[in-house]
Amino acid sequence: MSKDLRRLDWTLIRSFLSVMDAGSVMGAARKTGAQQPTLSRHLAELEAQLGVALFERTGRAVKPTQAAMAILDAARQMQTGADSISRALLGRAEQTTGTVRITTSEVAASFLLPPILAALRMEEPGIEIELISSNEISNLLRREADIAVRMVRPAQGSLVARKLGMIGIGAYAHEQYLERAGRPVSPQDLRRHSLVGYAESDVIERGSAALGMPLTRSDFATRTDDQVAYMRLVNEGVGIGFVTHYSAKLFPGLRRVLPMLAIPPLPCWLAVHREIRGNAVVKRVYEHLARAVPISIDPDAD
Repeated sequence: MSKDLRRLDWTLIRSFLSVMDAGSVMGAARKTGAQQPTLSRHLAELEAQLGVALFERTGRAVKPTQAAMAILDAARQMQTGADSISRALLGRAEQTTGTVRITTSEVAASFLLPPILAALRMEEPGIEIELISSNEISNLLRREADIAVRMVRPAQGSLVARKLGMIGIGAYAHEQYLERAGRPVSPQDLRRHSLVGYAESDVIERGSAALGMPLTRSDFATRTDDQVAYMRLVNEGVGIGFVTHYSAKLFPGLRRVLPMLAIPPLPCWLAVHREIRGNAVVKRVYEHLARAVPISIDPDAD
């Protein structure tokens, strides 16, 4: 047997195994779709390279020699290795890869989506995420983003929207503030507390009026329209603020006050452009958000 087998061709081994399994060159040709002369040539080349006869021809059938039986296990191992390589390459080719741009509000971008996207990255390392903090739903229409997570339902007909649930909102304050100022017992107590409000938006004033406890701009000693700064102010003990339950849970020192306040929750919508919702990468991210966001925005906070 030849000692120089460093250039042993896997193609020859594959043909050898197909003939072994079929019991004849003709049968191997029918089973594999290869040409019969090609298989015969491969067997001859392998025998020449190994320096031994592998089959005895008996009419149309072939009988393996002792040399063929001696190399059979090793040939099977080569086949197993080749199949493993093929599966690995196929799996890599089928991996979900690409970039998806997600747009959402400042609050959701800062407090809602990061842990959800961290889980997505672990499941789909081939997907790159670009998170855009913006309140404009028109991002999808201009194709500046692929998916939007919004607190209002998009009205544009070219967008497909799915309601994920309702986002609960409550009054919260840091425990250190409550130690200094005391805990409010009734909604009327809010007027004697330091409140955190918005500088330009009047959404809190309108909301409080709808609940029968009107508050004016002067009732809010500290004001900002930056949602991240708003959360930081409440967490630093500046006063009582009105924040989403999911964001409050991220700050261990925050305590909910006046749970009897029936602050209307906000709807949460997942939107995607109709023309790209069939994209495999966008679809994968869309499905992940549709599954994970509802769990994170559970309004039934303690």
